[in-house]
Amino acid sequence: MKRSTTKNKLPPFLNILISAVFWTALWAFLAYLVDQELLLPSPAATLKRLIVLAGTSEFRSAAGMTLLRVLVGYLSGILAGTLLAVLTAASRPLNTLFSPLGTIIRATPVASFIILALVWIKASNVPSFISFLMVTPIVWSSLRTAILNTDPALLEAASAYRLGRLRTLRMVYLPAVLPQYAAAMITSLGLAWKSGVAAEVLCHPRLGIGTMLHESQIYLETADLFAWTATVILLSVAMEKCFGLLLKKLTEGRNPS
Repeated sequence: MKRSTTKNKLPPFLNILISAVFWTALWAFLAYLVDQELLLPSPAATLKRLIVLAGTSEFRSAAGMTLLRVLVGYLSGILAGTLLAVLTAASRPLNTLFSPLGTIIRATPVASFIILALVWIKASNVPSFISFLMVTPIVWSSLRTAILNTDPALLEAASAYRLGRLRTLRMVYLPAVLPQYAAAMITSLGLAWKSGVAAEVLCHPRLGIGTMLHESQIYLETADLFAWTATVILLSVAMEKCFGLLLKKLTEGRNPS
């Protein structure tokens, strides 16, 4: 039974290809049934518009500005989450003080934060702020848990051999927390991207993918709306794959075994 299961197993890329072909065919069939591009453009029409848009400077500027805003918020969120994780793991009073903040951020809808941020912050800076808010509690919670779950036996051995704080950090804590830390960074990247684009849709900065999505919806350019949505998906997948490979190499470098 095990041999037959192994033989029948398809390569991952073939599974992805079959799934993509199936859903694209279903999309094309539904577009054929609707037969109104205003309601549901076909995959061919969407691809055509995507190619046309990708050749414009406006497309590159919008995509570049969105990437920049999200990257600023994402990196700031990682930095803040890391700092909060270290502080709250080291001090119970600080954890008691800051833990309600994390609960509030996780419980509040993203749209509420966007609307509130528009009152306090310049519209072009709101996407970065929202990405920052979405990333911080994920990194904070995951890293704090990983720090607290570090093997006590290893910490006792480090203390017995008098490794010192820096060597204990490098030889004990980093290998212990890096896998969970990396997973949190990959997870939060997708969330930062989606929330950043959503913030652009609501706050309308001069350049941005979210702004283009909003304008496509207003002017009933459905093919453009689908093309910009495809851009969001493709850039999100590309970023997560590239960042995942980078973190995997770093993790393997710390854990050569």
